[in-house]
Amino acid sequence: MPLIRIARHSPLPAEEAWRRLTDWEQHAAQVPLTRAVVRTPPPTRVGTMFTARTGLGRAGIDDPMEVVRWEPPVAGRPGRCRLEKRGRVVLGWAEIEVRPEAAGCRILWLEELRLRGLPRLLDPLTVTAGRLLFGRALTGLLGETRRGARR
Repeated sequence: MPLIRIARHSPLPAEEAWRRLTDWEQHAAQVPLTRAVVRTPPPTRVGTMFTARTGLGRAGIDDPMEVVRWEPPVAGRPGRCRLEKRGRVVLGWAEIEVRPEAAGCRILWLEELRLRGLPRLLDPLTVTAGRLLFGRALTGLLGETRRGARR
């Protein structure tokens, strides 16, 4: 599966960046024609399940995910979350790491993504589209403008 990697600095404290990056409904708000439904009661923890649906009406793709690692940042320790994709069409996993720094935090987003039936020949296109899409989502979730200034 192709690996998508995005690293970014944020002036936000690690705890606030973590809160924003793990608000699953807000992820969907950053992607056009997408909504997310959390299927388990709060708070988020290992076992939390949610589905992101992209499309219009019946024409769409579901991306069900399960939180399999949940370690919020605490006392200078990085936070780590791992999601496993549980769908029939969207396969792979995603990891979010939020590492405290002196002036904010460092975010690392890793994702292995494959659409069933999409030939491996298109992996470079998947990586490029994923970087653009997930980079835009990070910008929105962190409340930044495209140039990195806070909104």
